[in-house]
Amino acid sequence: MKKSELIERVSQKIEILTKKQIETIIDMIFDCMKEALSKGEKIEMRGFANFKIKQRPERTARNPKTGEKIKVPPQRAIHFKMSKALKDALNK
Repeated sequence: MKKSELIERVSQKIEILTKKQIETIIDMIFDCMKEALSKGEKIEMRGFANFKIKQRPERTARNPKTGEKIKVPPQRAIHFKMSKALKDALNK
């Protein structure tokens, strides 16, 4: 689903708001999520999922084309864990 499709679906369910207002709200939600994750906070959406940042350590990898060993620097990654309700909805 693209962001424009999400805006369209929400606008069909909430007819009192314009698409521009809905887009602004969705952008604000995403911005709040980005800000929280960048601070290292956990996001918990009950009935949907949890998002948290995990630190990946530095590691040595191999270029598959040349076989050359390269160092991959440490980095932060988002860990997504779906809730039981979402898992049940997907697997019914």
